[in-house]
Amino acid sequence: MAKHNPANERIKRDYFRLLKDARGYDDSSVDAVAATISRFESYTKSKSFDRFHIEQAMGFKRWLLDQKNQRTGRPLAKPTIRSALRALRAFFLWLSGQPGYRSRISFGDTAYFRMSEKDDRAAQASVEPPVPTLEQIEIVLARMPVATVLQRRDRAVMAFTVLTGARDNAVASLRLKHVDLANRVVFQDPRAVRTKASKSIRTWFLPVGGRAEQIVSDWMCELRDEHQWCEEDPLFPATEVGLNADNKFAAVGLLRSTWSNADPVRKIFKAAFESAGLPYFNPHSFRKTLARLGEQICRTPEEFKAWSQNLGHEQVLTTFSSYGAVAPHRQAEIIRRLNRTNGEDEDLVSLLARAVQKAQRAA
Repeated sequence: MAKHNPANERIKRDYFRLLKDARGYDDSSVDAVAATISRFESYTKSKSFDRFHIEQAMGFKRWLLDQKNQRTGRPLAKPTIRSALRALRAFFLWLSGQPGYRSRISFGDTAYFRMSEKDDRAAQASVEPPVPTLEQIEIVLARMPVATVLQRRDRAVMAFTVLTGARDNAVASLRLKHVDLANRVVFQDPRAVRTKASKSIRTWFLPVGGRAEQIVSDWMCELRDEHQWCEEDPLFPATEVGLNADNKFAAVGLLRSTWSNADPVRKIFKAAFESAGLPYFNPHSFRKTLARLGEQICRTPEEFKAWSQNLGHEQVLTTFSSYGAVAPHRQAEIIRRLNRTNGEDEDLVSLLARAVQKAQRAA
């Protein structure tokens, strides 16, 4: 194993501080950049960054193509390679302006971290991931067991996610006080809730139908009435582990604390879909389900803007382009309808397109 290079470690520390404190990166994003730079150092055997040469960048690109994904054993995906090279290019670009490196690394040198145009297009090719239908989610909720308090908590986690579209890390950190059942609204307060980019988000329950809202309501009533929990207590408590009747460590109840991360939420989803005999859909996929629902039931740009804000998006085009890809079967339905009506009906897509064009002309 290559030894750490003290000079490299010092300059990396400065860069990571810049990313977190000046550019607003969260810890997981900084960790990803750190892992990429460490991978580059493994390739160069920890040579000092001030000895950087374009041959290192070109060789590293070839080296990445030969690496395997540790989990699957397959070659690294092109988007993964593209992300790594972008992170390295940004780092060396910053490095080229730092004292002691300015005369050794030029702006042009960093361009050698770019992929070929062909590979870059392949890396950015859109592959539509599978998205659960509301019917599938309803089946899973119906089949989840409810005999124990932990099972009822798990079912409420999934019901709450489809009802609000909240991100898994936010769900894991919510407290009872953040949910107003009477007004059907959730306040994702960044001072206590782990929202993306520490945004303040107000989320109203979405019209998804089914049993989700009743499940959430029953769960909150159980916490307040049966467990005598107060507003500061967690909405979805962590699991208490202790000795069971057989004197073995096992889950024995609820802790009066939230989960420290979103891993338990993902495990709940995985187990629930597998038990229902359905493919696994992660918590984030529910947001795509809700984006598609919004496309179907919203009839004006204002309605879709409200729907987008409910998902925590400041720009409606984020929902429209990143979350609202039209599924192939829905695409076929729309085209057939347009053929039948000869364009007489104006749907949401058309209205949004006109609104965007109008805004661009006004800019």
